[in-house]
Amino acid sequence: MLRSCAATSMPRWTTISLIVSERPVRGLLDTSVVVDLDLLDAAQLPVEVAISVITLAELSAGPAATTDPAERARRQDRLQRTEAAFDPLPFDVDAARAYGRVHAAVVGRGRQPRGRLADLLIAATAVAAHLPLFTRNVEDFAGLEDLVEIVAV
Repeated sequence: MLRSCAATSMPRWTTISLIVSERPVRGLLDTSVVVDLDLLDAAQLPVEVAISVITLAELSAGPAATTDPAERARRQDRLQRTEAAFDPLPFDVDAARAYGRVHAAVVGRGRQPRGRLADLLIAATAVAAHLPLFTRNVEDFAGLEDLVEIVAV
């Protein structure tokens, strides 16, 4: 279960209610984690979690990406619950600068960044915010280990 912190400054962090001392304090959740959030054990996540505005964009596209009415409704519900629970970190000037390093790291590993734009923008947000990135798809972030801590969930 998620609950909001009382802090009024941006970003509003969301706190996982079960606190275990070995858990990281803060982290950025990849879209893959947000999609599966109801299935995950809170102990796998940091105490305070944030998302990128890029994740919100991906979730916003979700309902239109299916023709199944039941799936569309599930995706719309997930989007609305995510919007209510988080004030996403922006993709700002610092994230844009970090994206240059992320892009260079991916190209340096011989990988193509084109089809992975959303993932790389989320990684750049994590780099700019100095946060570990929690993901269900570690391979999507291969080559970025020197820039950001990638945590498999």
